Amino acid sequence: MLNTIWVMGVLSLAVFCLSACTRELDVEQAYPFTVETMPVPKEVQSGKMVEIRCKLTARGDFKDTRYTLRCFQYDGVGVLRIGAKGSPLIPNDRYPIPKGEFRLYYTSRSKERQSLELVFEDNHGQNQTMTLEFNHKEKRSGADTQHRNIEIHT
Repeated sequence: MLNTIWVMGVLSLAVFCLSACTRELDVEQAYPFTVETMPVPKEVQSGKMVEIRCKLTARGDFKDTRYTLRCFQYDGVGVLRIGAKGSPLIPNDRYPIPKGEFRLYYTSRSKERQSLELVFEDNHGQNQTMTLEFNHKEKRSGADTQHRNIEIHT
């Protein structure tokens, strides 16, 4: 009788252990990520470049994860580049970006308010959206600067 109980216990344990497992290894591939930037100016002059320092951080590391950037400018006119000497980005095209730190450069081409939407995506379908807004900054003339210097010295 004791022998029968022992055999039934071993068989029950084996059935429980083997039925709960699959042959495939469950590996997490999609880790949440964030994109942070250093503060950027609120105003920009037409023709001037603004540096946007970015940092992409993922909670885990899967070697085959790739990150991309898409941009869309819905107010104003300007040029966005990855790296100071990079090619201008075409709206809604995907561009590869590295994990970690990288820099974007925006050059204003208008004298009005400018708004950009940046969408950072990974190849697992996750995304982060960021909005950048710049107001137009008027160029000060030399006469204005000289006049202010005179006022400071009086």
